[in-house]
Amino acid sequence: MLAWLPQLRREIWILATGQLLLYIGQGFTLVYASIYFVNELGFSPTQVGLALSGSGLAGVAGRFWSGYAIDSEYWGRRGTLMLSAVITALACFCLAFAHSFGLLVAGNMLLGLGVSIYWPANLSVTTDLTTVENRTEAFALTRLVDNLGLALGALLAGQYVAMSGDYSILFILKGLTYLLFAGVIYVAIEETRQPQSDVRNVWQDWWQALCDRTLLTYLSANIIFTIYAAQHTSTLPLYLANFIPSGNTETGFSEQWISYFFVWQVFLKIVLQLPITRLVKVINQVSVLLIALTLWSFAFFLLWVVGITPTNALIITISAFSLIALSEILYSPAGISLLGEMAPTHLRGIYFSLESQCWSIGFTVGPALGGWALDHPETLGNNLWLYLITGGFVASLILAVLKQQIVTVGEPEEQVSFQ
Repeated sequence: MLAWLPQLRREIWILATGQLLLYIGQGFTLVYASIYFVNELGFSPTQVGLALSGSGLAGVAGRFWSGYAIDSEYWGRRGTLMLSAVITALACFCLAFAHSFGLLVAGNMLLGLGVSIYWPANLSVTTDLTTVENRTEAFALTRLVDNLGLALGALLAGQYVAMSGDYSILFILKGLTYLLFAGVIYVAIEETRQPQSDVRNVWQDWWQALCDRTLLTYLSANIIFTIYAAQHTSTLPLYLANFIPSGNTETGFSEQWISYFFVWQVFLKIVLQLPITRLVKVINQVSVLLIALTLWSFAFFLLWVVGITPTNALIITISAFSLIALSEILYSPAGISLLGEMAPTHLRGIYFSLESQCWSIGFTVGPALGGWALDHPETLGNNLWLYLITGGFVASLILAVLKQQIVTVGEPEEQVSFQ
């Protein structure tokens, strides 16, 4: 009955279960953070965008440190994962009571620090516990449980907000799920870092990674992907709430309807993640990334349309969310699997740290850009989505260069395709 599930080690399934709990908590605030800070606490979209960008800036430092910690004997993968969960829990408790701009910035910076430490460690553990043959499906499973948790969390939060209107408790519940996740790691996950016989030079390791031209090309394109992704949790909810002429409220869509859109998007990712991952196994990862980029650009075009049309807002918005879901299904496993094949075993922490650094940049530029655009509807407004499409053309050119580099260094495309 469960033969369709990927054949993975027990530790991968335990980690996935803990991550499900974590992302249920993430789903509690995914849709409502920017709405809460603007509409309930009275901060301007620019202030919220700057605070969210502070999260990205803190993430820059966190990701550099995690690159060292993950490969170090003292911290390792397991210790880094537990530390990230504790820091993020503290951030959530801070944001639950963020009634001043200073506290809002501090909470977001702690949140950025915790998340930045978490993802390189998680990806390193998953890579350690998988082979080339099943690694892509392991990363697809990671995205599957993420999305299932987000769906459950967003759905529960949407109903709770509709009944009570109390947002702050959502941040407290989110913090508790992070502490529960730390407990799962402590009890059930052993250290996966392989001991090194020689003394490592941290600066030499970083220099070796930064001299990898193929890696740098991939990271250049990935930054644009992360700027795209940043719009989903910062700009898009506020845009749908306050800038849609034909929504179900005077200014746009209600929080409850916005939660339904996000739940629909996550539902598609839950249902289609594994089937689509297996379907594109015969296509090399760079081509899969190009397909994802094209779908994302079409979605942004629809978001631009829904901001200027007086009719069919519901259908257009659902279509945009559906395209975003498909692009994310393709993007994450392809990108991470490709990076896992690039990374030497002893540099996995650094390679995944640099990949994660793209998210710091994306979530520094993306929210600030989106908040500023919504604060200036006369000069930019919903035309932001058209400018993002222009960025997609740049990313497609970079991916074309990456594909040529992979072939030039003597790796047949079969070796960099989905296994």
